[in-house]
Amino acid sequence: MSDETARWRRRERAMAAYDVIDGPPRRELDALADLAAQVAGVPYAAINLLTRETQHPVATTGFVGAPTPRRDSMCRRVVESGEPVLLEDASQDERYIDSPWTDGRHARVKYYASHPLRTPSGVVIGTLCVFDDRTHEVTPDAARGLALLADRVVDVLELELASRRLSETNERLSTSNERLVHFAGQVSHDLKNPLTSVSLSLESLELDVTEPDLADIVARARRGVDRMNAMINNLLEFASQGEPPGDDVVDLAAELSSALDDLSARVPREHVVVGELPLARGDAVQLRSVLMNLVDNAAKFTADGEPPQIEVDSRTLDGINRIEVRDRGRGIPDEKRERVFAPLARLDKSVEGSGIGLATCRRVVEAHGGTMGVHAREGGGSVFWFELPAVED
Repeated sequence: MSDETARWRRRERAMAAYDVIDGPPRRELDALADLAAQVAGVPYAAINLLTRETQHPVATTGFVGAPTPRRDSMCRRVVESGEPVLLEDASQDERYIDSPWTDGRHARVKYYASHPLRTPSGVVIGTLCVFDDRTHEVTPDAARGLALLADRVVDVLELELASRRLSETNERLSTSNERLVHFAGQVSHDLKNPLTSVSLSLESLELDVTEPDLADIVARARRGVDRMNAMINNLLEFASQGEPPGDDVVDLAAELSSALDDLSARVPREHVVVGELPLARGDAVQLRSVLMNLVDNAAKFTADGEPPQIEVDSRTLDGINRIEVRDRGRGIPDEKRERVFAPLARLDKSVEGSGIGLATCRRVVEAHGGTMGVHAREGGGSVFWFELPAVED
């Protein structure tokens, strides 16, 4: 394949991505063509895209454009060279003296100025050109104006391409999320039924077994079932989370108190120092689950043999409430702090967990219009924080 053929293939691939030749008229391109004519002080302008065989005017001013053979195109020289052309009288230029656009077969173009349309990857796909059937002086201002508007033409094409790709991505994500919810629901149903049977059987065994070693084995089996149930619940929660959280006023202090009640078997209240917590807007159950997960994590990652030292507090800045859960645990290396929020990420496998909790927490917080992160605590440990919009009085 020759270099020339390869260049035309690259041009045609770029134009196909923009989907402008066969697509509907672009009002933005029409407006830019009109502006180019006004800036140049001429009655005619066109935005031309060129394929191997044809010149396609995708926007025009002062005339009705129609596809024409590339061999007749004045703009093909600009596309092939990648350099602008500005002529006071194209009919006297040796490159165009026999052109059907200057000798009367199509028109009698005299003043002609054309600038290449170059994509961000460097592919020239066409031109922005202005022309008249009268001569005009070629000025530096006219050349600069044409170059700036040619760049804006490419910007419009790029913006539409990005918008279309974003829309396609959103559609794929929506489909993926629906499939994920269905999958998680099916997994939950398929796994929880046998787990329930196993749990009931283990409960019966616990009542009957008196030998210490066997009782310990049964107890460990029960804990394993409980962990599996928790993992399934977290997976289902992560998959299905995404419904709008609502606009209820939520008392975070009350929700933290409920969370600490639920955690009392693992995290004694005397190990959690609670400051003032604000009100928030959203879903109380979801926000309670965030607080519960962060406090539970703070306790789980306490150094071996040490009691948990957990603080929960908040502060307000510029209309944003920042809630912090501080611990004196093992800490998280700088390079791994973002990874802890990835689904199924478990940096410390010596601690029980599914790796889904923090991913779900961040998803809940973001659904409430907030952000979430973690940083090191001075003196050792970590500070997990999340920010939510303050509730207006």
